[in-house]
Amino acid sequence: MSREDELRETLKQAAKEIALTQSNPRTWHSWVVYLLGQLEDEATTGNPSYRETFSEMLAALQDAIRNRFRTGGW
Repeated sequence: MSREDELRETLKQAAKEIALTQSNPRTWHSWVVYLLGQLEDEATTGNPSYRETFSEMLAALQDAIRNRFRTGGW
């Protein structure tokens, strides 16, 4: 199993744990925000210039979410 596959499996398990802890999807936003905060910390630790790149990723995420609402799929 590749490192990326292992990470996908870890994230899949984390999603299951969140769903078990809080069954109402409406409450999951705090976990998504928490994860994005942790990713931002990782992105900017040691290289503050990645803050702009992180902002670009958030804009791409925003587009993906908009597209999800329009098409119904990721």
